[in-house]
Amino acid sequence: MSRFLKASVLLFFLFILWIIYLANTGSSSIFFDLVRAIPYGDKLGHIALFGTFGLILITATRATYFKLGFIRVYYGAIAVLGFALIEEISQAFVRSRTFDLLDLAADIVGVILASSLVYLVQRARNINNLSQPENPDTASETTDD
Repeated sequence: MSRFLKASVLLFFLFILWIIYLANTGSSSIFFDLVRAIPYGDKLGHIALFGTFGLILITATRATYFKLGFIRVYYGAIAVLGFALIEEISQAFVRSRTFDLLDLAADIVGVILASSLVYLVQRARNINNLSQPENPDTASETTDD
């Protein structure tokens, strides 16, 4: 994993922890004001936060995956979903928070979108690589007789 990706994972994880801390303590933030001002802002925020975290972590883990039937399940996505599940369940035990199954669903949607984007990029790269000649120097040579 490159230093940039390691730093990105760490910084985004710390950012999410900071958002969770603010929510758990009932603090106000410009982010919370923005979420309240947008219709379905809370759910869109969950999709954006966990989708972005999923995208960064899947990329940082070099998009390694296992197959579940015909579906690619990225290890980075599993890690983000595990974190999201723990975070959402923990809200049931914090006085200023409430557990919301729809928040967890939004987290899952974000990670699925991130996984789908990684899959599509990988697929496009594979198609592009297949269309390239193996040795571009010799493939375009022509003989003039």
